[in-house]
Amino acid sequence: MKKIILGLSVLAVMMLTSGCSTVHMGWTAVMGQHKLDDGAMAAYDDMFTEVVKDGDPAKAMMKEFKVAEDVSGDDVKESITALAEEYNMRLTGYVKMFTKKDAKPNEVKEARIYSLCSLYIAKVFLNHSRYFGGFMPCRVMYVQYGNGDAYLITMNLRLAIHGGYPLPPKMLKLATQVEKAMTEIPKRAASGDF
Repeated sequence: MKKIILGLSVLAVMMLTSGCSTVHMGWTAVMGQHKLDDGAMAAYDDMFTEVVKDGDPAKAMMKEFKVAEDVSGDDVKESITALAEEYNMRLTGYVKMFTKKDAKPNEVKEARIYSLCSLYIAKVFLNHSRYFGGFMPCRVMYVQYGNGDAYLITMNLRLAIHGGYPLPPKMLKLATQVEKAMTEIPKRAASGDF
């Protein structure tokens, strides 16, 4: 028993004095876990697993849908515009960033950004925390490469919903609606669905 206590004491002193960020992060998570949403640790674990796998933190925070070969950028625009209304979202912005006609196969040829928002839900979340404004409006990025491959990319909202203390029930319901819309709209638009 003395050896176990001594071992735990040494581990605690090492954690507190070593400056090891991984140990500190684990300790913080364990000590604060009882306050967090039940899905928080799994959401952070999934994100970190993706970061370690690819080394790309942006990819780890996104969802991606391959656009069908017979679906053009203009088709995607029509589809997203129609689908936004079906999910009670408003298309609050559209920007065609650029088109490069002579793009190499692995170079971005075309990029477009769609901004979507539910104004009512935005107001509820801003009243809860103004920092949710950093997620607004929700975006879908269309990226086409010189080889013709195209993708729709949107933020994975799992951490925004489950990454902290549990959201109040009404907010959780609203956040789940937005998460569903921001998954299904690009997924359906990628196949040309209206």
